[in-house]
Amino acid sequence: MDWKSRVTDILNIQYPIVQGGLAYLAYSELAAAVSNAGGLGQITAMSLGAPDALKAEIKKLREKTSKPFGVNFAIGQHGRGYEELVEVAIEEKVPVISMTGGNPAPIFDMLKGVDVMKLVLVAAKRQAIKAEELGADAVMVVGQEGGGHLGRSDVGTMVLIPQVVDAVSIPVIASGGIGDGRGLMAALSLGAEGIEMGTRFIATKECVHAHQVYKQALVECDENDTVVIKKSIGAPARAIANKWTDQILEIEKDSGGYEDLKNYISGVANKRYIYDGKIDEGFAWAGQVIGLISDVPSVNDLIAKMIIEAEAIRREWK
Repeated sequence: MDWKSRVTDILNIQYPIVQGGLAYLAYSELAAAVSNAGGLGQITAMSLGAPDALKAEIKKLREKTSKPFGVNFAIGQHGRGYEELVEVAIEEKVPVISMTGGNPAPIFDMLKGVDVMKLVLVAAKRQAIKAEELGADAVMVVGQEGGGHLGRSDVGTMVLIPQVVDAVSIPVIASGGIGDGRGLMAALSLGAEGIEMGTRFIATKECVHAHQVYKQALVECDENDTVVIKKSIGAPARAIANKWTDQILEIEKDSGGYEDLKNYISGVANKRYIYDGKIDEGFAWAGQVIGLISDVPSVNDLIAKMIIEAEAIRREWK
């Protein structure tokens, strides 16, 4: 079946499926697998830190695939500049740049006159309108079901997607709670022209940086095993519930601020879980879609299965 949409057109991909930025996990192995399977794979720039490291990762990615890919900039991280990293992406002529977690306006200024597709992750209608005004080619819209950083309201994907579709003229890519062909078709029925998945791509063979303990938790847990942390500091984010997140929530309950939380919500604490498998000494991001994850396939098998499921639904609708 034809999967052509404005999203596949602007990104030059076969299927309207985008892999999320995935801090500390989205590197060349995963990104290449997604791109080779017909979607858009992405590298996480801010987790690499140094410009030379980003340049090297882009080179490794291009050795693994000739397909389009993106570089994601999580611009809301505390005290970390991104200008030099953006310059690398420009110099390397990456096809797609995505921006998440902060004000993307300075990056848009840097990209003026640059031939690159610009995606912005938003969690509210007003943010989507602003992204379009800045010059975004598409918006990725995440509802409260999603993993990692979310919007400050409790609006779910089913309500948020149609709101944004009605508010902007650029393509909308749905995110949050999507992990199979049914989710893809649900997103399209809401007016989105593609989907973004984060948590589901962690539970794949090519997400080689994720510890087996993390992947197993994604398989074994259900949608009730996630919690939203960091609400008290205005940066809500969904993670797997464990003893570590219990401590975070206790600090927040006692009106603790960023200084009280910083050692608990740091990248170091995140990596202790996702890299080292120390489940009681750190935290791991995950969306409610973990309730739909039952295996750890290859990326190619995952996307192929999703398309088979989605096409079966399309046939039933006719």
